[in-house]
Amino acid sequence: MDPLDFLQSDHLLSDDERTIGQTVSDYAKAELAPYISDWYEAGKIPTEIIPALGKLGLLGMHLTGYGCANTTATAYGVACRELEAIDSGLRSLVSVQGSLAMFAIHRWGTEDHRQEWLPRMAAGEAIGCFGLTEAGAGSDPGSMRTHARLDGDDWILNGSKMWITSGTIADVAVVWAQTNQGIRGFVVPTDTPGFAAHEIGRKLSLRASVTAELALSDVRLPSTAVFPEVRGLKGPLSCLNEARYGILWGAVGAARACYCEALEYSLLRTQFGKPLAGFQLTQRKLVDMSIAVSNAALTAVQLGRLKDTHCITPEQISHGKLANVRSALEVARTARAVLGAAGITLDHSVMRHMNNLETVSTYEGTEEMHTLSIGRALTGIAAFR
Repeated sequence: MDPLDFLQSDHLLSDDERTIGQTVSDYAKAELAPYISDWYEAGKIPTEIIPALGKLGLLGMHLTGYGCANTTATAYGVACRELEAIDSGLRSLVSVQGSLAMFAIHRWGTEDHRQEWLPRMAAGEAIGCFGLTEAGAGSDPGSMRTHARLDGDDWILNGSKMWITSGTIADVAVVWAQTNQGIRGFVVPTDTPGFAAHEIGRKLSLRASVTAELALSDVRLPSTAVFPEVRGLKGPLSCLNEARYGILWGAVGAARACYCEALEYSLLRTQFGKPLAGFQLTQRKLVDMSIAVSNAALTAVQLGRLKDTHCITPEQISHGKLANVRSALEVARTARAVLGAAGITLDHSVMRHMNNLETVSTYEGTEEMHTLSIGRALTGIAAFR
């Protein structure tokens, strides 16, 4: 009996998917885990790790062509799980690169966009970010104020974007803006005059991740910079669904890591002459965590299979994101309680994961928005307004 995979959910994976998971796990434990607490405490992450992630094939790994690995969606999810078992910031880096910036270019860009950016992004030689959220337009992206206007054959962009992962280290930004043709997406090299990115500091969560505000002041782009076909929110929401899918897998990794640490600690720490694990109330905590991790893992595998057969719906992804992140947060809090005072230090991972998951529960759709999305699917009634 494997206490970390009680229902043997990994047996539902293919040999290739398990191999990918083990490869990512081995790399992450050797090259990332020893340093992640220091990166978190310092509030930064070294960009030198990005080409290594590209060499492993993790950047845009579920996309086809252009140097991408063309894996199954389930394999991509397993990789997200193993990265977030170390830290949510690492999975966020890979998610934003592959599921937001690269996916947007791959799905909605021109062939010139794809040829120019995707091979370098897949290799980790170019970094992307995704500019949708604004300070006044989070859950309601349709109210964004960033706008683009035609000036001859050029587009002029003005506005700002907030909470943008990788914003200050990106070479290219996918920016969504209001136009007289509806919301449209633009491929914006970050060295374009008028583009600026400012790092957001003083974070208590996702500290091992770069978060920025983008400022666009009369950014002039050629007509070829715009995504040619997509209009409205269809474009950005399709990208968010890709990222949410990775999140629901990543949450399994964070939950499993917290549960594993609590289990190990409870077997080693003694009180009243016996291990903590020998007390009924502690065993109840461990059982609750095991059930939560197992249920989240099974949810992820099922949604992976639905995605691989092109049968998944946005509402099902909302189910996975809402349920798995909620469960992971509860596991992290319970694990912290098992560790007692030791659990609040960076010598252990549980409170770092707990802080990160507070952000994960908000970005790519808040609990409230996912709840209403599922509610609409169940009832046929939209309760957003």
